[in-house]
Amino acid sequence: MARKERKYHYIYKIICLKNEKYYIGMHSTDNLEDGYMGGGKRIKNSVNKHGKDAHRKDILEFFENREDLVNREMQLINEELLRVPMCMNLNLGGEGDIRWARESRQRGAINANLKNWKNPEFVKKMKAVSSSTLKKLWDDPYYREIFLEAGANSFKGKAHTEEFRKKISEINSASQKGEGNSQYGKIWIYNDEIKINKRIREDELKEMLDAGFKRGLKMEYFNK
Repeated sequence: MARKERKYHYIYKIICLKNEKYYIGMHSTDNLEDGYMGGGKRIKNSVNKHGKDAHRKDILEFFENREDLVNREMQLINEELLRVPMCMNLNLGGEGDIRWARESRQRGAINANLKNWKNPEFVKKMKAVSSSTLKKLWDDPYYREIFLEAGANSFKGKAHTEEFRKKISEINSASQKGEGNSQYGKIWIYNDEIKINKRIREDELKEMLDAGFKRGLKMEYFNK
C-alpha cells in the first residue's frame, strides 16, 4: 500500500535544553503545527523525562517530496554522526522508511493470503495438499513414530472423557498391529553423549546397552 503523499516534507533538529543533546529526523505532514517531536527511542525518553517544554525543535530544510526527504536524511544521519556522544539518534537515516516499506509489503502479503482463504476452491486445494502430505509422512515409519510420540506427550497432564480416551486407544492400536507397527521387530534406543536416537533389532539390544545406549527415544535428538 502506497504511503499517502503529504503537503510538507522537512528535516528537523530537536535540542534538549537541559543537556544540549540533540536529535535529527525527518517528517511529512499536512500540518506544520502538529506537535511532532520525533520517533526515536532516546528523544522520546528525553521528552518524557524533561518535558516537551525543555526541548526546542528547529526545521532545517524543506523538500518537495518524500523521496528527496529520505535521501537527505540518509546523507545527514550517517555512521559518523551516530558516534557523536551528544547525538540521540540510534539508527542510520532512511531506515524508518525502509522498515515501513518492508512491513507494508508484509501486510500486503498477509492480506492477500487471508483473502485466498475466503475462496472455497483455494481452501479445498490446500486441504487436499495437506492431506496428501500428511499421508506420505504417516506411511514413513520414521515420521509416524514422531507423530505418535508427540500425540502421546500432548495428552500428559490433561483430563479427557473415557469415550475420547477409548477412541484414541483404538486408533493407536489399529495403526500399531503386526507389521503395521513402526516398531515391529525393532527397538528405539538413545545415547545422551552423542545425542542420537537409533532403531535396532531386539537381538542387538544387549550389545548397544553395554555400549552406553539406553532404551527409549528422545524427541529433541530428531533435530540433531
